[in-house]
Amino acid sequence: MSRFHQLLLILSTIALGWLAMMGVHELGHVLSAAASGGTVTRVVLHPLSFSRTDVTPNPHPLFVAWGGAVGGCLIPLALLAVVRAAARSHAYLAAFFAAFCLIANGVYLAVGSFFPAGDDAGVIMAAGGSQWTLILFGLITVPAGLYLLNGLGPHFGLGPAAGNVDRRAAIAMAVALVVWVVAASLLSG
Repeated sequence: MSRFHQLLLILSTIALGWLAMMGVHELGHVLSAAASGGTVTRVVLHPLSFSRTDVTPNPHPLFVAWGGAVGGCLIPLALLAVVRAAARSHAYLAAFFAAFCLIANGVYLAVGSFFPAGDDAGVIMAAGGSQWTLILFGLITVPAGLYLLNGLGPHFGLGPAAGNVDRRAAIAMAVALVVWVVAASLLSG
Protein backbone atom coordinates (compact mmCIF):
# COMPACT_ATOMS: atom_id res chain seq x y z
CA MET A 1 0.00 0.00 0.00
CA SER A 2 2.92 2.37 0.59
CA ARG A 3 3.81 2.27 -3.13
CA PHE A 4 0.27 3.35 -3.99
CA HIS A 5 0.56 6.39 -1.72
CA GLN A 6 4.06 7.10 -3.03
CA LEU A 7 2.82 7.06 -6.62
CA LEU A 8 -0.23 9.14 -5.66
CA LEU A 9 1.99 11.73 -3.94
CA ILE A 10 4.51 11.94 -6.80
CA LEU A 11 1.99 12.11 -9.65
CA SER A 12 -0.42 14.50 -7.96
CA THR A 13 2.44 16.78 -6.82
CA ILE A 14 3.86 16.95 -10.34
CA ALA A 15 0.46 17.52 -11.98
CA LEU A 16 -0.61 20.11 -9.41
CA GLY A 17 2.84 21.69 -9.64
CA TRP A 18 2.39 22.16 -13.40
CA LEU A 19 -1.08 23.67 -13.10
CA ALA A 20 -0.22 25.88 -10.12
CA MET A 21 3.00 27.01 -11.85
CA MET A 22 0.90 28.28 -14.73
CA GLY A 23 -1.40 29.96 -12.21
CA VAL A 24 1.34 31.90 -10.42
CA HIS A 25 2.97 32.74 -13.77
CA GLU A 26 -0.28 34.29 -14.96
CA LEU A 27 -0.75 35.99 -11.59
CA GLY A 28 2.64 37.62 -12.21
CA HIS A 29 1.33 38.94 -15.54
CA VAL A 30 -1.89 40.16 -13.91
CA LEU A 31 -0.06 41.99 -11.11
CA SER A 32 2.45 43.60 -13.47
CA ALA A 33 -0.35 44.64 -15.85
CA ALA A 34 -2.24 46.24 -12.96
CA ALA A 35 0.91 47.98 -11.70
CA SER A 36 1.70 49.40 -15.14
CA GLY A 37 -1.74 50.65 -16.11
CA GLY A 38 -2.70 47.76 -18.35
CA THR A 39 -6.13 46.16 -18.45
CA VAL A 40 -6.40 42.39 -18.17
CA THR A 41 -9.11 41.26 -20.57
CA ARG A 42 -8.73 37.50 -20.15
CA VAL A 43 -6.81 34.88 -18.20
CA VAL A 44 -6.84 31.31 -19.50
CA LEU A 45 -6.03 28.62 -16.93
CA HIS A 46 -7.89 25.63 -18.37
CA PRO A 47 -6.11 22.41 -17.34
CA LEU A 48 -6.06 21.11 -20.94
CA SER A 49 -4.40 24.17 -22.46
CA PHE A 50 -1.41 26.41 -21.94
CA SER A 51 -2.14 29.38 -19.74
CA ARG A 52 -2.36 32.89 -21.13
CA THR A 53 -3.10 36.42 -19.98
CA ASP A 54 -4.45 38.95 -22.45
CA VAL A 55 -3.79 42.61 -21.64
CA THR A 56 -5.43 45.38 -23.71
CA PRO A 57 -4.37 48.11 -23.60
CA ASN A 58 -0.87 47.17 -22.54
CA PRO A 59 1.18 50.36 -22.16
CA HIS A 60 4.24 48.45 -20.90
CA PRO A 61 4.46 45.07 -22.67
CA LEU A 62 8.08 44.48 -21.65
CA PHE A 63 7.23 44.90 -17.95
CA VAL A 64 4.10 42.74 -18.22
CA ALA A 65 5.91 39.98 -20.14
CA TRP A 66 8.72 39.83 -17.57
CA GLY A 67 6.11 39.92 -14.79
CA GLY A 68 4.93 36.40 -15.58
CA ALA A 69 8.28 34.70 -15.10
CA VAL A 70 9.48 36.94 -12.28
CA GLY A 71 6.19 36.64 -10.40
CA GLY A 72 6.08 32.96 -11.29
CA CYS A 73 9.35 32.54 -9.36
CA LEU A 74 8.99 35.05 -6.52
CA ILE A 75 5.46 34.04 -5.48
CA PRO A 76 6.39 30.36 -4.93
CA LEU A 77 9.57 31.40 -3.09
CA ALA A 78 7.48 33.61 -0.80
CA LEU A 79 5.07 30.71 -0.27
CA LEU A 80 8.02 28.47 0.62
CA ALA A 81 9.19 30.98 3.24
CA VAL A 82 5.72 31.10 4.79
CA VAL A 83 5.33 27.31 4.82
CA ARG A 84 8.80 26.83 6.31
CA ALA A 85 7.80 29.18 9.13
CA ALA A 86 4.28 27.85 9.69
CA ALA A 87 4.23 24.16 8.71
CA ARG A 88 7.82 22.94 8.60
CA SER A 89 6.85 19.26 8.29
CA HIS A 90 5.25 19.94 4.90
CA ALA A 91 7.79 22.45 3.63
CA TYR A 92 9.09 19.84 1.19
CA LEU A 93 5.89 20.26 -0.85
CA ALA A 94 6.38 24.02 -1.06
CA ALA A 95 10.08 23.49 -1.85
CA PHE A 96 9.16 21.16 -4.72
CA PHE A 97 6.67 23.70 -6.02
CA ALA A 98 9.16 26.57 -5.82
CA ALA A 99 11.81 24.44 -7.53
CA PHE A 100 9.37 23.42 -10.25
CA CYS A 101 8.45 27.06 -10.88
CA LEU A 102 12.07 28.25 -10.96
CA ILE A 103 13.05 25.54 -13.44
CA ALA A 104 9.96 25.86 -15.64
CA ASN A 105 10.11 29.67 -15.89
CA GLY A 106 13.87 29.66 -16.43
CA VAL A 107 13.76 27.07 -19.19
CA TYR A 108 10.71 28.76 -20.73
CA LEU A 109 12.47 32.09 -21.19
CA ALA A 110 15.98 30.81 -21.94
CA VAL A 111 14.88 28.30 -24.58
CA GLY A 112 12.19 30.68 -25.84
CA SER A 113 14.89 33.26 -26.57
CA PHE A 114 16.09 31.03 -29.42
CA PHE A 115 12.60 30.63 -30.89
CA PRO A 116 10.89 33.97 -30.18
CA ALA A 117 7.30 33.77 -31.33
CA GLY A 118 4.16 35.06 -29.63
CA ASP A 119 5.22 33.77 -26.23
CA ASP A 120 6.74 35.84 -23.43
CA ALA A 121 10.29 35.57 -24.80
CA GLY A 122 9.06 36.82 -28.16
CA VAL A 123 7.21 39.74 -26.56
CA ILE A 124 10.24 40.62 -24.42
CA MET A 125 12.57 40.63 -27.43
CA ALA A 126 10.07 42.51 -29.63
CA ALA A 127 9.67 45.15 -26.89
CA GLY A 128 13.42 45.79 -26.70
CA GLY A 129 14.62 43.12 -24.29
CA SER A 130 17.73 41.20 -25.19
CA GLN A 131 18.30 37.51 -25.63
CA TRP A 132 21.16 37.45 -23.13
CA THR A 133 18.86 38.64 -20.31
CA LEU A 134 16.49 35.74 -21.02
CA ILE A 135 19.36 33.28 -21.02
CA LEU A 136 20.80 34.81 -17.84
CA PHE A 137 17.40 34.47 -16.16
CA GLY A 138 17.45 30.77 -16.96
CA LEU A 139 21.05 30.41 -15.82
CA ILE A 140 20.03 31.82 -12.43
CA THR A 141 16.64 30.20 -11.89
CA VAL A 142 17.29 26.65 -13.16
CA PRO A 143 20.27 25.95 -10.85
CA ALA A 144 18.37 27.58 -7.97
CA GLY A 145 15.46 25.24 -8.65
CA LEU A 146 17.76 22.22 -8.79
CA TYR A 147 19.28 23.33 -5.48
CA LEU A 148 15.82 23.38 -3.88
CA LEU A 149 15.11 19.86 -5.18
CA ASN A 150 18.26 18.50 -3.55
CA GLY A 151 17.38 16.21 -0.65
CA LEU A 152 13.62 16.04 -1.32
CA GLY A 153 13.68 12.44 -2.59
CA PRO A 154 13.05 10.69 0.73
CA HIS A 155 9.91 12.80 1.30
CA PHE A 156 8.58 11.28 -1.92
CA GLY A 157 9.53 7.75 -0.89
CA LEU A 158 12.72 7.61 -2.93
CA GLY A 159 16.08 6.21 -1.82
CA PRO A 160 16.26 5.02 1.77
CA ALA A 161 12.56 5.85 2.36
CA ALA A 162 11.76 2.77 0.23
CA GLY A 163 8.32 3.98 -0.82
CA ASN A 164 7.19 5.27 2.57
CA VAL A 165 5.52 8.67 2.38
CA ASP A 166 3.13 10.75 4.45
CA ARG A 167 -0.22 9.22 3.41
CA ARG A 168 -2.16 12.31 4.49
CA ALA A 169 0.05 14.47 2.26
CA ALA A 170 -0.50 12.09 -0.67
CA ILE A 171 -4.27 12.24 -0.25
CA ALA A 172 -4.24 16.01 0.32
CA MET A 173 -2.24 16.59 -2.87
CA ALA A 174 -4.59 14.36 -4.88
CA VAL A 175 -7.63 16.20 -3.49
CA ALA A 176 -5.99 19.58 -4.19
CA LEU A 177 -5.30 18.48 -7.76
CA VAL A 178 -8.92 17.45 -8.31
CA VAL A 179 -10.18 20.72 -6.81
CA TRP A 180 -7.80 22.74 -9.02
CA VAL A 181 -8.85 20.87 -12.18
CA VAL A 182 -12.56 21.21 -11.45
CA ALA A 183 -12.30 24.89 -10.47
CA ALA A 184 -10.11 25.80 -13.46
CA SER A 185 -12.40 23.90 -15.84
CA LEU A 186 -15.51 25.63 -14.51
CA LEU A 187 -13.95 29.10 -14.41
CA SER A 188 -12.45 28.81 -17.88
CA GLY A 189 -15.86 28.17 -19.38
